Amino acid sequence: MITMLRSLMILMSVVLVPVAAAAGDAAAGAKKTVTCIACHGKDGISIAPNYPNLACQKEQYLIKSIKAYKSGARTEPMMKPMVASLSDTDIANIAAYFSTLNCK
Repeated sequence: MITMLRSLMILMSVVLVPVAAAAGDAAAGAKKTVTCIACHGKDGISIAPNYPNLACQKEQYLIKSIKAYKSGARTEPMMKPMVASLSDTDIANIAAYFSTLNCK
């Protein structure tokens, strides 16, 4: 019984560690959003109805979306070149930044 409990605890620690490590640095992300502002607005509120608001989006959703644009799994001709040079750390930081902004 103790061996099974210990194995379960190890498994849970392996599964939960990556989730906690996924949180980005919002301050660093703010510095990387210069090109995002042109369409998505300074405060993450879009300047036009055809561009989505990024403020208040969930961090993991933003990470998944940016990575999908980068890989080509999600297509939008304007987004592919915008995210092409972003590292995984950049993506996590940008997502952290936009997820902390207030909705208007």
